[in-house]
Amino acid sequence: MIKNGQNRNDITSGIQVEIVLKQDQRTGKLTSGTVKDILTKSAFHPHGIKVRLQDNQVGRVKNILS
Repeated sequence: MIKNGQNRNDITSGIQVEIVLKQDQRTGKLTSGTVKDILTKSAFHPHGIKVRLQDNQVGRVKNILS
């Protein structure tokens, strides 16, 4: 079951996700990786919770893979 990344409760450090980087928002290109830090403080965000991946890329979660 793929969840969208709008709820902070669904996201924990170490899970696999697909994010949209700031520069890819126009195209919607997804980048996959492992969550290192959760940057959004609120419990819900309509465009996806902002995270930092292990490789230090920052973007909003679109899909949770694991």
